[in-house]
Amino acid sequence: MMERTPEEIAAELASSVRELIAADRKDLLLRAIGTPLLEELRIEAAKAKLSRLLITKDYRFLLADLGNKEIELQPVHKAVYLLFLAHPEGIEFKRLADYREELTRYYMQTAKMMDKAKIMEGVDHLVNPLDNAINEKCSRIKKVFLEMMDEYMASYYIISGHTQKHIAGSSRIWYERLKVITLPRELVVSEI
Repeated sequence: MMERTPEEIAAELASSVRELIAADRKDLLLRAIGTPLLEELRIEAAKAKLSRLLITKDYRFLLADLGNKEIELQPVHKAVYLLFLAHPEGIEFKRLADYREELTRYYMQTAKMMDKAKIMEGVDHLVNPLDNAINEKCSRIKKVFLEMMDEYMASYYIISGHTQKHIAGSSRIWYERLKVITLPRELVVSEI
């Protein structure tokens, strides 16, 4: 039996996809592909449209492939963004206190002229699970990206929710409500 080339497999797959669509059975197509692969394909399709995010030495955020448009954020927003960029696996807001030192370091780097006591106070608000500060900062970041690009494209750059279901044994189920930046990290270019 001769081995088929990837191109031959792709041609056969395309034919099968057309048959399922003609039969109005997209449900079977989705089941065959699976949701995780569908998300990977979505990211692959978006890569051609997404811009590299350049983070300069002086903490400017530029969309390199969109004429170096600057994402204008305050130092606190930059610190939050850098924290989530550094953790592609995601972070739960309720566990932000575990990242206090790292967040403080980013804030100190992005707000060089700011009073240290003010920075520490800002970090306290961000990591307090009873305070809404982190949601406000993420909303502001989202607003800035939405002003520069369409919603689909912005969805890769913003800090958004991702829920993971965990099952321990047969009776215990819990959900991890992670916040992530889904931008493929190979599109992040950092000078820092």
